[in-house]
Amino acid sequence: MNRDLEMRVFVAVVDAGSFVAASEALRMSKAAVSRHVDALEQRLGARLLHRTTRRLSLTEAGRRFYPGAKAVLADIGEVEAMVSSDTLAPQGRVRVNVPVSFGICHLAPLWGEFLAAAPKVELDISLADRVVDLVEEGFDLAVRIGRLPSSSLVSRRLASTRMRLCAAPEYIERHGAPAAIEALSQHPVFAYSHWSEGDDWRFEGPQGPVAVRTQSRVYTNNGDTCRAIALAGGGIVLQPDFMVGSDLKAGRLVELLPQYQAPTLGIYVVYPSRKLLPARVKSLVAFLVKKFSQVNWG
Repeated sequence: MNRDLEMRVFVAVVDAGSFVAASEALRMSKAAVSRHVDALEQRLGARLLHRTTRRLSLTEAGRRFYPGAKAVLADIGEVEAMVSSDTLAPQGRVRVNVPVSFGICHLAPLWGEFLAAAPKVELDISLADRVVDLVEEGFDLAVRIGRLPSSSLVSRRLASTRMRLCAAPEYIERHGAPAAIEALSQHPVFAYSHWSEGDDWRFEGPQGPVAVRTQSRVYTNNGDTCRAIALAGGGIVLQPDFMVGSDLKAGRLVELLPQYQAPTLGIYVVYPSRKLLPARVKSLVAFLVKKFSQVNWG
């Protein structure tokens, strides 16, 4: 008795619309197809198909049995694929979307190491700060920074980054540092246009949360531009420490009002589904999780 084969043949007959078409799809004789369907009906004690010389249709029992049989076969296929993906070497192309600045500074140096460890994998890397639709645009995974909205995507946290309020020593020497958080509204700032808070910069201070309405002289969709203007002494920026951590450590930038903590953001790798995750994608996710497990931004 082969229940799996009987169900496969029955589903193939329904999907194909005839015994002849099913036999061609299964590369099995029409007699063998008929024999497997007969065996299934006898085992179940119910007729599943109405057969005439011109027409094939499901009985009431067949209409109840068909979707369940198809789901069972899909589950079997998924389990087999999961086992195969664990035993086969990763291979094929992985389409990846990453934020521009983070992708250049912290991911670009890692791709060569990953490719050396997975020689049969190809990478198609797209750098963009907009939130892409992974399924619609055909990406296997993406790296995202911020608070993830509720969605059907699977996410793995790679690291976290804190926003740092800072300016160059030259700017502070010429204009002075803001003595209070409210004084930010009187200083030129340079804003990342994708920042979810807009012109209202929010902090957690000694007396609780506070928001300051800033006046940005420059809006840009690239954090490196904000950093470059700050390094030139142009004004104040609020940037993640993965971008300005080394500048703060070297003294090229100075943190302002450190008693006011700006938001901490998560850095995640996201992908459409855990189901049937190819080995090439699984291996890249595991690689990124490992590489960022003990990160130090400066």
